[in-house]
Amino acid sequence: MKKMFLFLLMLSWPVAAFAQQTTQAQEMKKLDFLVGEWQGEGWTEFVPGQRRTASITEKAQSKLNGTVLLLEGLGKTKVPGKQEEIVVHNALGVLSYDANAKLYRLNSFLADGRSTDAEASFVDGAFQWRMQVPQMSIRYTIKLTEKGEWFEQGEMSQDGKTWRQFHEMTLRRVK
Repeated sequence: MKKMFLFLLMLSWPVAAFAQQTTQAQEMKKLDFLVGEWQGEGWTEFVPGQRRTASITEKAQSKLNGTVLLLEGLGKTKVPGKQEEIVVHNALGVLSYDANAKLYRLNSFLADGRSTDAEASFVDGAFQWRMQVPQMSIRYTIKLTEKGEWFEQGEMSQDGKTWRQFHEMTLRRVK
């Protein structure tokens, strides 16, 4: 009897794994609008009145049979009074769908060694991810504009009710 139970359990495991992979791929398909290469401009303002603008590129690639989205972001700005550019943003993100928790997860990594594990979902037709950092909450929201541009807004809050925008970018698909 034990052998029969183990045999049936072993048979059901590939079916459950296939069902989970199918769910993941279906949920990830909702993010296909991000796949491609994007370029544009944006700004960041961590301290009010000290806005920093940058040229930004984003690459979004579907990986692992559509179950993961790989995101690479690079932002550069000109050094005042010089022709050279410096990197002000360099990030890699791995976005996936957690079928058990029924939510998206974004694991992001910055060139300076920082990383985050954020939860994400669709909110009012836009894709939003949220994270908690010391003493505040941060959320980013992406949506396509009527022109098909990637529009992203970043906001922070110390109380979870009042939000202050600190980031915005608009990108055009180049590939």
